[in-house]
Amino acid sequence: MTTTYPNTQLLINNLWVDAADGKSLDVLNPATGKVIGKVAHASRVDLDRALQAAQKGFEVWRDTSVQERAAIMRRAAGLLRERADAIGRILTQEQGKPFIEAKGEALASADIIEWFADEGRRVYGRIVPGRNLNAQQLVIKEPVGPVAAFTPWNFPINQVVRKLGAALATGCSFLCKAPEETPASPAALMQTFVDAGIPPGVIGLVFGNPAEISEYLIPHPIIRKVTFTGSTPVGKQLAALAGLHMKRVTMELGGHAPVIIAEDADVQLAVKASGAAKFRNAGQVCISPTRFLVHNSIRQEFSKALIAHAQSLKLGDGLTEGTTIGPLANARRLAAMAKIIEDAQAKGATLATGGARVGDDGNFFAPTVLTDVPLTASVFNDEPFGPIAAVRGFDSLDDAITEANRLPYGLSAYAFTRSFKNVQLLTRRVEAGMLWINQPATPSAELPFGGIKDSGYGSEGGPEALEAYLNTKAVSVVGV
Repeated sequence: MTTTYPNTQLLINNLWVDAADGKSLDVLNPATGKVIGKVAHASRVDLDRALQAAQKGFEVWRDTSVQERAAIMRRAAGLLRERADAIGRILTQEQGKPFIEAKGEALASADIIEWFADEGRRVYGRIVPGRNLNAQQLVIKEPVGPVAAFTPWNFPINQVVRKLGAALATGCSFLCKAPEETPASPAALMQTFVDAGIPPGVIGLVFGNPAEISEYLIPHPIIRKVTFTGSTPVGKQLAALAGLHMKRVTMELGGHAPVIIAEDADVQLAVKASGAAKFRNAGQVCISPTRFLVHNSIRQEFSKALIAHAQSLKLGDGLTEGTTIGPLANARRLAAMAKIIEDAQAKGATLATGGARVGDDGNFFAPTVLTDVPLTASVFNDEPFGPIAAVRGFDSLDDAITEANRLPYGLSAYAFTRSFKNVQLLTRRVEAGMLWINQPATPSAELPFGGIKDSGYGSEGGPEALEAYLNTKAVSVVGV
C-alpha cells in the first residue's frame, strides 16, 4: 500500500492557500531522487497575512478556557492516531525513514499532544501573603503571545508537536516555518487540529526561504516568542536576532553525544541499545550516539559486535517491508559522509565496515563503523549527522568523562555500567542535558528535553517546557 503524496499549501486562518505569487518548490523522495510533489513558497505578503491571523487567533485562544483548549488538543491527538498509517507513509516518502519509524513518530506525537493538553490544566499562579493585611497579592501566569517556530526535517512531526503542544496548552497562537524538504507530514498534523475545531489563526504553517522567513518573523512586533531546532551556528544567529528584540527563546541545537562503555558494562546490551540508537533514522538524530568511548579491556569485543550489528541492518526504501535503515534525507549528506570518513582514515582510523554510497539512485549510505579513531579526526569533533559510529578506547573512567565533556556540545550522552558507584560519578560529572544509562534514548513528554552549552537552552519536555511560553505577572490589590 502506498499513500499518494500530496502537494502542500500554506495554512493561514485555517485555510490551505497557494503562495500569493504562485511560487512553489519541488519535493524529492530521498529513496529515488525523483520529484514527488510541490510545496508553496511564501512571500512577505503571505507572511503578513499569517502574522495578522496569528494575532487574531491569539486574542481568541488566550481567552479560551483551559478545559476547552485541552479538549481540542485531545481531539487532534485522536485524529493523529487514526491517521498515523497514512501520515507515516507520507513522512517516509519525503524523509526516507522506515515506515515503522515514521508511523511510530506520529503515534508518539499524539501522546505528546495529550500530555501537554493535561499539563496545561496545571499552570497555576499563587497567592502570596502580604505585609499589608488589607492587600491581596497574586502571581498570575499568562501566555507570552504569538509564537514563531522553526522546525527541522529529521523529525518533521515530532519536532513541531514538542513546540506546538506547549504553545497551545499555555494559550499562545503558533506560526510554524516547517522544513521545505518534508512539508506534507507537518501539514497533515496541522489538519488534525483544524478538523478538531481549533479557532482560525491559532495555528499557521508556512514554507519558503528559511533565512528570509526567520529574518522577517523574529523581529516582527506580533511575535513574542521564538523556538528553534537545528544546527548550533544557525541557532546562535537566530538567538542573537531574537535578543536584539527582547524575544523569549527556546533553542534545541546540535549535539555530539558520547557513549561511555565502562569496564564492567554488559557488552551485548551496550551494542544492542547504542547500535539501535546510532542507526535510527540513518543517524540523522540530534541525540544520536556518535563518539563511542570503550574501556580498552572490552574494546575489541565491543567493536566486533557493533560491526556485526551494522552489517545486519537492511538498507532500502522505507516503504519496503523489512527495511531497517533508509536513505539520507538530502543528497548533499552523501558528500558530507564521504568527507568525514576520508578525513578519519587519513588521520589513522580504521574503516571496519561501510563507508560508501550504495547504488546510483537515492541517497543510500552504508552503515559505517570506524575504529581506533584519533581525537583529531573531524568525526570526533563535528557532528556527523549520519550513519557513522566512531570507536575509541580509554583506560580510566575519569579519562572517558573528560573526553565526553571536551566538546562545547551538551545535548545528550549515554553510558553503560553495572556499578552504582560509576552511575553516581557519571550522573554528577557528565555535562549534558540528557543522560541515558544502560538504555537507548527514551525521551517522553514528561521528561525535560534540551541541552546545555552550545546545544542550546530551554526545554521541550516536562513542566519546564511550558515556562518558556508564559509571562509572570505580580498583582497587588488594596481594598478601599
